[in-house]
Amino acid sequence: MDRRKFVTAAGVAGAAGLLSACGKQPTSQTDCPGASSAETFEWKMVTSWPRDFPGLGTGANRLAENITRLSNGRLKVKVYGGNELVPPFEVFDAVSQGTAEMGHSAAYYWKGKTAAAQFFAGIPFGLSAQEFHGWIYYGGGLELWREVYAPFDLIPFLAGSSGPQMAGWFNLEINSLDDLKGLKMRIPGLGGEILKRAGGTPVTIPVAELFTALQTGIIDATEWVGPYNDLTIGLFRAAKYYYYPGWHEPGTGLECMVSRDAWESLPEDLQAVVEVACQAVVTDMLSDFNSHNGIALKQLVEQHGVQLRRLPDEVLIHLREIGHELMRDLAAKDELFGRIYESFTAYYETVSPWTAISERSLLNLRPDPFAG
Repeated sequence: MDRRKFVTAAGVAGAAGLLSACGKQPTSQTDCPGASSAETFEWKMVTSWPRDFPGLGTGANRLAENITRLSNGRLKVKVYGGNELVPPFEVFDAVSQGTAEMGHSAAYYWKGKTAAAQFFAGIPFGLSAQEFHGWIYYGGGLELWREVYAPFDLIPFLAGSSGPQMAGWFNLEINSLDDLKGLKMRIPGLGGEILKRAGGTPVTIPVAELFTALQTGIIDATEWVGPYNDLTIGLFRAAKYYYYPGWHEPGTGLECMVSRDAWESLPEDLQAVVEVACQAVVTDMLSDFNSHNGIALKQLVEQHGVQLRRLPDEVLIHLREIGHELMRDLAAKDELFGRIYESFTAYYETVSPWTAISERSLLNLRPDPFAG
């Protein structure tokens, strides 16, 4: 009797495991080959960043390494930096068309494909990094993101965060709204559209070309990320003024996109590995940026004499008003954009009161490090 109980229990456990792996009740082992498959996969990951670039590039590397390690080598991912396999701004097409199985980039680069993609890198004057993660994982954001990418045969994942960014590097002072008129600045996404409405000229330039463009006067200003990355590429040698806050990207998210065909070829356990690895790199990258931004800012100010400036309130308020108008206009023109804007706004209105009495109230009590 005891032996029969043991055999029965083992059979139930085995069936439950197979059911869990297949997501359905199989009629035989062959109905769910992925449940015990030893098949291996080799994927290419193309990125918009230079190979091993701090924060962004190294984050993509860690994502690939974790997928390979957590899968025990069954899913091996090889990383290609920008221009190694495809140019930085062709990552979307490369994965959509099957040139690579996976890509790592930022969603606002694809506004020419679909305006709604810009929500999934972050919205000017919008959510902080922590708030944004809440919307993606628990506020319906991820489901909407996948709806946006579905026509392109792509499955997106949140796969990194740079946190709040800087307003950027400028070769002239910004003292009033007039100083924005005619300003030629590298700034992508919705931030660029807001600058355009304010009288400036936004351009999109990959990171490898930023220093030369700023130094030679091709552009008057550039945003990139923050002190950690800006110190790395030496932007302090090409511009005099370093402005904050990063109104255009208050909590930037990075993405991993996977070809639908490649995704559907994976057994369910390897799909779970990709999902978990993407979520892990969000925390890892944000921690990396938070740790190194403070160190780099100190070096920029104390060792390199960078002039740290705050954008005038008049300028910030004007840009915010333009941003609200822009979002309403885009929502009225595009049904999908409108639905995502509604979700984003509803979440913003729900989370903001909590942020105000929790983080903001505590941060306001901190001593001002620049007060002397």
